[in-house]
Amino acid sequence: MEEDNMDEFLDELYPELTLETDDIIMTLAVKKDYSKIEDFDKRKEEFINDLNEFIKEFSETQESDDFMRYYED
Repeated sequence: MEEDNMDEFLDELYPELTLETDDIIMTLAVKKDYSKIEDFDKRKEEFINDLNEFIKEFSETQESDDFMRYYED
């Protein structure tokens, strides 16, 4: 029951976004408040830049190496 309350709290605190392609489904909890950027196009551009930076940073971590090892025999 406490875990459900924590999940609900986090859902309210951080909006979630699920991205899906033919190969990947990824659910993101977005911590940054993009509402401070009034211009829609600039807000979207900053989010996409942040998303690209997130992927770049992840690609350089031990976790990404460990994940790729999952597919080894």
